[in-house]
Amino acid sequence: MTSIDEAISRVRRGVDELIPEEDLVEKLRSGRRLRIKAGFDPTAPDLHLGHTVLLNKLRQFQDLGHEILFLIGDFTGMIGDPSGKSATRPPLTREEVARNAETYKEQVFRILDPEQTTVVFNSDWMGQMKADDMIRLASEYTVARMLERDDFHKRYEGGQSIAIHEFLYPLIQGYDSVALKADVELGGTDQKFNLLMGRHLQRHYDQEPQVVLTMPLLEGLDGVQKMSKSLGNYVGVTDSPGEMYGRLLSIPDELTWRYFELLTLKPMEEVEALRQEVANGGNPQEAKKVLAHELISRYHDEEAARNAHRSAGNRVELGEIPENVPEVTLDAEGQSELFIYTVLKQAGLVQSGGAAKDVVKRGAVYIDGEPLGDRQALESGRSYIVQAGKKKIARVTIN
Repeated sequence: MTSIDEAISRVRRGVDELIPEEDLVEKLRSGRRLRIKAGFDPTAPDLHLGHTVLLNKLRQFQDLGHEILFLIGDFTGMIGDPSGKSATRPPLTREEVARNAETYKEQVFRILDPEQTTVVFNSDWMGQMKADDMIRLASEYTVARMLERDDFHKRYEGGQSIAIHEFLYPLIQGYDSVALKADVELGGTDQKFNLLMGRHLQRHYDQEPQVVLTMPLLEGLDGVQKMSKSLGNYVGVTDSPGEMYGRLLSIPDELTWRYFELLTLKPMEEVEALRQEVANGGNPQEAKKVLAHELISRYHDEEAARNAHRSAGNRVELGEIPENVPEVTLDAEGQSELFIYTVLKQAGLVQSGGAAKDVVKRGAVYIDGEPLGDRQALESGRSYIVQAGKKKIARVTIN
């Protein structure tokens, strides 16, 4: 059984803020199954890895035995979330919301366990709310407090319009927590105001206020901008294995560890061991391959992960022996062995002695599928599969 300290440690992984942590400790100490809420406005039909940061945190709560309330904001989606926006967002039609919601449901269960997930739509309660109910809800907050929110404040100071219905968005998101009796609500750092609204309204309705947990916004493949399809710096959950592999291996080296922390379920002890290996001179691309393998396995399957490099354009991985290997015969001229540099150059696997030394130094030479290691020469009278880097490989016979 997971202890409270172990549970908190797992929950805190990658978290930006936990408000307040002592409340979460008390809720966990109660021993009851907590109701963990996260809302998704169905404004885009396809998820990318940036969206999965929240889903991974939900899965961690799920693994601890708690119930996940996956809220599809079909009602709020017709308002348009103003968070972080410099202008009013156009609302979606009911048809767009319904279509996108179905796509969300299909994709999230690549991460979440459907048996422990309750999918809810906030139109179920908001659609029943009458005008006088909405007026009473609106009376719970002031315009002055709304304008404390950074995006509203900037737009107001800049003379940009703010529609009245945009003030309703955080109130409705907060009321969702009341309707669902949420114990914990998750969201991105840009959602903090809305999440805290849930605590405020739950107190008003005599409920125990939810704990607020904010997750950072994931940088895209450029390592600078937030992951976004519009910026093209994304990896889609429905991308092919080859596309995922190629894109993940292209990320800046320093971003690798953040992706491990926020996107994978690998224990942080194992992640730290990989980091140390790279810090001690290991190839950072090897760590990225581990990252790609886990993510492709999750969103596709294990076989797709093993073969993703082929569809990404790499004919062979280091140590992997393909079919139809080209054959080369070398003459040892009476010697019992040939130095490895000579073998590489004469077999046409490198262009010069300097290139041979470089590929050996990088640890990119494999003999019969095994790393070269401390081996200095190959015996004559035998055949070997010799690989230098990913693209150069041959069956070398030394006479």
